[in-house]
Amino acid sequence: MSEMSFEQMLEESFKTIRNGEVVDGTVIDVKPDEIILNIGYKSDGIITRNEYTNEPNVDLTTVVSVGDTMEAKVLKVNDGEGQVLLTYKRLAAEKGSKRLEEAFNNKEVLTAKVAQVLDGGLSVVIDEARIFIPASLVSDTYEKDLSKYKDQEIEFVITEFNPRRRRIIGDRKQLLVAKKAELQKELFAKIKVGDVMEGTVKNVTDFGAFIDLGGADGLLHISEMSWGRVENPKKVFKVGDVVKVFIKDINENKIALSMKFEDENPWKDAASKYAVGTVVKGVVARMTDFGAFVELAPGVDALLHVSQISKEHVEKPSDVLSVGQEIEAKVVDFNEEEKKISLSVKALLVPEEEEAADAE
Repeated sequence: MSEMSFEQMLEESFKTIRNGEVVDGTVIDVKPDEIILNIGYKSDGIITRNEYTNEPNVDLTTVVSVGDTMEAKVLKVNDGEGQVLLTYKRLAAEKGSKRLEEAFNNKEVLTAKVAQVLDGGLSVVIDEARIFIPASLVSDTYEKDLSKYKDQEIEFVITEFNPRRRRIIGDRKQLLVAKKAELQKELFAKIKVGDVMEGTVKNVTDFGAFIDLGGADGLLHISEMSWGRVENPKKVFKVGDVVKVFIKDINENKIALSMKFEDENPWKDAASKYAVGTVVKGVVARMTDFGAFVELAPGVDALLHVSQISKEHVEKPSDVLSVGQEIEAKVVDFNEEEKKISLSVKALLVPEEEEAADAE
């Protein structure tokens, strides 16, 4: 039996490897665009940037250090230059795919950072395996612009797993719906009519504002926003405002809110403040053919009948008055039960004429 040469013995001491095999290696050098591994073979293994990650322009020296150990998969035993071409990302993707399959079967809730915002949804990556979350499954409400999710960590479940077709679908919406249902259940179990709460303005419409109470939304109707008159809710509230409200009514899963707190009721001391004979000042709020309504305080309007505007005949209030004009008048009638007050400017003018006559 012939003796082996030193070169033959050295070669025999190295393990054999095949394409597709998973090997362990130690980083012996790292450059911005490639990693060199000692894999216990006669040639070193090379992982290029493109075979390390799908992220573009990553400087590999910032993610791997000399001495690190890592697994990789053999792509080519000889890359043409005597080195072994390896891939890290494909092995990671295979492991990630198995991980996602388990999560799909177990309905596990996953967490990952949004890697890309696409036209039709979001793309997230777990162990180099990509999951697509369609726009319709990103939120429980319609969102036109998904850019705010870039680089955000989000929770989701896998609802479709078909790696052969490269189709792995995630769903965030069902988690939000389930969480909201639980919070709603908890909220309705503890609230009652009359409770004062803080909420956040979620949406503002022409007829009111929807307030997030932390589990359910309540409607603050325009008529319940103030004791005074609110012409346009959008001029009073904006999304994100924190407001104090009280629950006026609960009807199944609907909550009616109000900001007309009783201790702020302007009619509370109106009987003494606007007693008959009292001279008051107010601002013309609106006009009709039969008279003008004068705001004495937010929530307290009084009628100045056309016949009481002047000692002269007035055809219609707009002939002598204008909205926003401040006037002085005397209270000639007060009905607390019906919340009606009648004013007269004429009653202030007549005594002046009588005094002038007496002086003559």
